[in-house]
Amino acid sequence: MKTASALYKNHSFCKEKNDESLIFEEVQLVIGFGSSVLVSQEKSFFDIKNKFPNAEIALCSSAGEIYENEVLDDTISLVAIQFQTTTLKTSEISIEDFESSYEAGKTLIKNLPQENLRLIFVLSDGGKVNGSELVKGMNFSKKKDVLITGGLAGDGSKFEKTFVGLNQVPQIGKIIAIGFYGDKLVLSHGSFGGWESFGLEKTVTKSKANTLFEIDNNNALTLYKTYLGKYADELPGSALLFPLSVKFDDDNITVVRTILSIDNENQSITFAGDIPEGSKVRFMKANLDRLIDAASDAADSCIEMVKSKPKIAILISCVGRKLIMPNRIDEEIEAISEIFGTGTMLTGFYSYGEISPLNPMANCELQNQTMTITGINEIV
Repeated sequence: MKTASALYKNHSFCKEKNDESLIFEEVQLVIGFGSSVLVSQEKSFFDIKNKFPNAEIALCSSAGEIYENEVLDDTISLVAIQFQTTTLKTSEISIEDFESSYEAGKTLIKNLPQENLRLIFVLSDGGKVNGSELVKGMNFSKKKDVLITGGLAGDGSKFEKTFVGLNQVPQIGKIIAIGFYGDKLVLSHGSFGGWESFGLEKTVTKSKANTLFEIDNNNALTLYKTYLGKYADELPGSALLFPLSVKFDDDNITVVRTILSIDNENQSITFAGDIPEGSKVRFMKANLDRLIDAASDAADSCIEMVKSKPKIAILISCVGRKLIMPNRIDEEIEAISEIFGTGTMLTGFYSYGEISPLNPMANCELQNQTMTITGINEIV
């Protein structure tokens, strides 16, 4: 397995790292994360295609690109991979062709051959797709020992249009999956948030999909504003500082949900993921040092899982983390780099939702406000 990276900015390649003398014509897979404006342009795609003419090219828009130890904007961060024995298969669908995100997730996975399938890396539209339902559908179709990770495409802090594409100019509404096959793959993953819970655990008594109306039979928005105190006057911007911890009754899994918007007229709160009735919730608050420590914990968990460091680590973090610590965001990438060392290539992006298991090799979950890592190596 060989890797190389490249950075694309202002319609040209401005940086490149190719320590292993990877021949670009032999690259099998290129994954790129970039600003919505740049990644959706034909010139960008064809410049990448000309550089890696025989590769599968997966691109998605972001809320910030990770290139080596830096967090950037208005670029496309690319990683190129050549495997020795591992093979790849891909699947691409449009959410417009399905009645629900759940059915889209089922079909996305079913389209991939299942024999010897080890990892499915997913990039999804971040605006039109219900990420919670998407992962439910994917978990329904996947085999037990298959790892699914990935994320929802971003659009900076605008939350307007997101773009995903496989071997074509990225478009709105697309969902892609890359299947990795082979018994020489060494896979690891980690996911940590670092948020602090406060207040008593409460029960969701009225909700619809990702919109919350009542907690413990009380108006959720009024209760939320009470917990925010002085920060209530700064809504909706201050909501990023106070996500919600959600524990589902059926499997005792706890995830973090980011608040996307509030509706004063309907007295409701909309989240970046479903909030089912009957689930248990607690309010959370940010501690910047703990957020950075959580990034280190995610890297440590990857190493602990396989007792080795990955050759490539795909980092997918939440746009919320980037917005609440703009002057320190590089620190969470640097913390991961310190754990992995120079032998691991880092790439990734800031997303509208992270897809990763909470426990080793378990079903994937839609998460918010976390740093997730997918580690890949090939031992021959």
